[in-house]
Amino acid sequence: MIPVTKPFLPPKQEVYALLNGVWERNWLTNNGPLVNEYEIRLKQYLGLKHLLFVSNGTIALQIAIKALGLKGEIITTPFSYVATTSSIVWEGCTPVFVDIDEETLNIDPEKIADAITPQTSAILATHCFGNACDIDAIDTIAKKHNLKVIYDAAHCFGTTYKGKSIFEYGDISTLSLHATKPVHSVEGGLVVTQDPELLERMAFLRNFGHDGPENFNGVGINGKNSELHAAVGLVVLNHADEILENRKKLSLYYDRELENLKVRKPKVQEHCGYNHAYYPIIFGDEAQALTAKVALDKQEIFCRRYFFPSLNKVGYVNDYDMPVSEKIAQSILCLPLYYGLSNQEQFLIKRNLLRLQNYG
Repeated sequence: MIPVTKPFLPPKQEVYALLNGVWERNWLTNNGPLVNEYEIRLKQYLGLKHLLFVSNGTIALQIAIKALGLKGEIITTPFSYVATTSSIVWEGCTPVFVDIDEETLNIDPEKIADAITPQTSAILATHCFGNACDIDAIDTIAKKHNLKVIYDAAHCFGTTYKGKSIFEYGDISTLSLHATKPVHSVEGGLVVTQDPELLERMAFLRNFGHDGPENFNGVGINGKNSELHAAVGLVVLNHADEILENRKKLSLYYDRELENLKVRKPKVQEHCGYNHAYYPIIFGDEAQALTAKVALDKQEIFCRRYFFPSLNKVGYVNDYDMPVSEKIAQSILCLPLYYGLSNQEQFLIKRNLLRLQNYG
């Protein structure tokens, strides 16, 4: 069987070495020493001044929306994981969808202005598959209309834009450290901002609003993470360069072997240092994509319709017509890509895809 992904698991003894200290201290959560060390190491690796380690990438989005005090309408993309939309709704705001660029699969800045109303408070854009949005265009629009910007950068560990970490852009950026991500902490996420006051606000929000044992700085939630997750995160981080380089090599192998397959890949945004988080391919239509998926499933090669459905079609939002996003959602598959995938397995995937193309 070839799954669409496998979590990277570091050598057990490296994790045990840190867990021994956790057992000795008997300190499992509530901003322990490993959580603090993990935040410091992440800042060093990613080249950032400020970040907070939280319980997952969805909580990160919810904290970002709450910290910015957003109300009313938030302009967002219909082509993302459901957490992007559900977080907006969960926080009592209304998602207003803007269709995507057909080449990059990110929100199309040229269509944002037409969606802005007096009720618009922010733009929440996803760097899809780790591919940077048109950040400059979004920034220009946001400044002109006095809007906040949140980037759902769930896929973006290691991605850069104009030579800097992609997390430096927007009012707040969020990251997922879920086990399926290239670099992970089993469950986890980050909120990142350049604003120290905003960081302090999010620090209160992730810990019930606690400002000391008996004082509270406003309402908060339990968005903390544990020493156990930080231990895994620290050890995985030691292997980050190796993980990202391996994914790049696997992606380049796919590029060569699938050169004659009649599909296309998303275009990487100009100035983006791409992290090869996923390997999506786009078929001519939904029938072709489903035929390929069914045939590969029979060979126990599991791809994923990622993202499907287009989020403007989920049941708890207003139904918008998003023709580009809907077309892409119907015709895209993400191929298996993970540390430990062999070139022989990739070759088998290639043979099955080309056989379908050549023989129907």
